[in-house]
Amino acid sequence: MVPQKEPSPRPSCLIHAKALSTEDTQDERTKEKKTTRRLFSSVGRKINKRIIHVLDEQGNDLGHMHWVNVIRLMAERDLRLVKRDPRAEPPQYQLLTGAQIHQEWLQLREAERAAPKPGPTLTKELTFSSNIGQHDLDTKSKQIQQWIEKKYKVQITVKKAKSADELENKMEEMCNRIVQTMSGIATFSSRPQPIRGGKAVLCVLRPLSKKEEAAWRAAPGTPRGDALNKGDRKDGASGVLPQ
Repeated sequence: MVPQKEPSPRPSCLIHAKALSTEDTQDERTKEKKTTRRLFSSVGRKINKRIIHVLDEQGNDLGHMHWVNVIRLMAERDLRLVKRDPRAEPPQYQLLTGAQIHQEWLQLREAERAAPKPGPTLTKELTFSSNIGQHDLDTKSKQIQQWIEKKYKVQITVKKAKSADELENKMEEMCNRIVQTMSGIATFSSRPQPIRGGKAVLCVLRPLSKKEEAAWRAAPGTPRGDALNKGDRKDGASGVLPQ
């Protein structure tokens, strides 16, 4: 008998580690590029309308043209066709060179990168006792203010001191005092409410919106508001603008 060869061992499966920093960046760039091209790209020879409104590569108005003549012009001058206003009647297109299309891609990508990207609102949390000392309370108030200025929401929990014989509304008053120290930058997103069977009070602070900030500055009682209300009262003028 011819001895049978033992089967050769199967090579172990290699697991390739993914370089997240490099490949993820490349993936993001590819997605960004595809998005930009969808927003602005050549339609080739796919013209859905028989008559379209055409602009040349200099922006000059060529008027209404039959699609056959447009394709002929594209071939003669080595130009590409892009949509400008597909909802117009007839739809508006423009003839551009490849270099012009590339330049517009770059401009669109820069605009997309510069546009603010909405993100989740982050919340910071802070807990302290109602018998906290004034110095420690001032320190925590400064921390809350720093978070508010960075556009965080701040969830504050004030716990009732175990050994303190205090009024039920003291914890709520502490929340109110904190928000009063931040007049002009923060307000309640959620007003103080008792939790844990009345053993604590919870509230949430949020930054003021731009509209709220403007209203606060213009309101009487603020330095800016008082200045606006007084006006330039020269020669006994009342400060009221003439109608």
